[in-house]
Amino acid sequence: MESVTKKILPEEVQKWVVHSINPKATIESISQLKGGIASRVFKVGLMENEGINEYVVRLHFAEGWNENTPDLVINEAENLRFTKLKKLPTPEIIAIEETKTLFGSYALIMTKLEGKVVLEPDHMKSWLSELARTLVQIHKIEADFPRSYYTYQDPNTFEIPAWSGLEEEWKKVLTIIKGQRPEFQECFIHRDYHPTNVLWSGNSVSGIVDWINACKGPAGVDVGHCRVNLAQLYGVKEADLFLSYYRQYSGPKFEYDPYWDVISLVDFPLEDPEVYPGWTDLGFKGLTAQIIKERLEAYMVSLINRF
Repeated sequence: MESVTKKILPEEVQKWVVHSINPKATIESISQLKGGIASRVFKVGLMENEGINEYVVRLHFAEGWNENTPDLVINEAENLRFTKLKKLPTPEIIAIEETKTLFGSYALIMTKLEGKVVLEPDHMKSWLSELARTLVQIHKIEADFPRSYYTYQDPNTFEIPAWSGLEEEWKKVLTIIKGQRPEFQECFIHRDYHPTNVLWSGNSVSGIVDWINACKGPAGVDVGHCRVNLAQLYGVKEADLFLSYYRQYSGPKFEYDPYWDVISLVDFPLEDPEVYPGWTDLGFKGLTAQIIKERLEAYMVSLINRF
C-alpha cells in the first residue's frame, strides 16, 4: 500500500522534496489534498531525527493555469515570506522550483498548518463571524507591497449571461461596472479569500492558505470575493451576515461600497456557472448548476438594490 501511495507523486519530485528539506530524511507517507483545481497539492510525511514531520507540496503545470506559472510560484513564495513577517497564520515557504527543468512542473514546498477546511459549520453565525474577523486582521496590514490589484475579467467586455432571464437587472450591473471606480484606501489583500482557503481548529481559524494572488488593493475586493462564494454556497442571507460582521470588526476605517461586490461578482466566469469542483471534492453536497444560477441571480439583485 505504501508503494502505491507514493506513486501519486513522481519519484523525481520526491527526491527534490527530500533534498530540499533534509537529505537524511525518508518519505513515510504521501497523500493528495482536496479542494484546489488550478494545481495539485500533496501532504508529505518525512521521517526526520525527531519523528515524522508533515509538509505541503504544490505542483503547477503551465497547461493547467497559464503561461505565467513561473511568476505564480515566485509570487506565492514572496507572499508567504511577507505574511510570516506580518505574523499571519500562514505556511512558511521552504523551497521553490521555478524553472520546470527538474521534473517537468513548477513547484513549492511549504510547512503544513494544523486545521481543516469547514464548509458545513455547526454554528453558522459564529463561523461567519470568525471568518470576517480573520479577514479584518489581514486588511490591517499596510500596503507596503509591490503588486497591485487588477480585475481578472475586463469589465468593458462583460456580456449579460444568456442563461439569465433578468436582462434589465444585468443592464444595471453593466452600468455600474462601466462607471467610475470609487476611491479607496489601499491595504494588503489576499485576493482569493473564501471558505476553502481557510483552515479551522475547533471554532477558531488556524490558518489561511493559497496566497498566490495576494496584492495591495481595496479591502472591498476581498470582502466581495468571499461574499459571492458564500452566496453560492449558502445564499444571500449568509453573504450579508458576513458583511455585517466584517463592518462590525473593521469599524469606521472601512467604508463599504457595493461597487466592489458587483465588480467581484462579474470577476467570476458567469457564461455558464457550475458547481465549483473544490466544494464537491471536500464533500459539500446538495448544489447543482441550477441552484448556483438562482443564487447568483438573487445575489446580483440584492447588490443592485443597494445603489
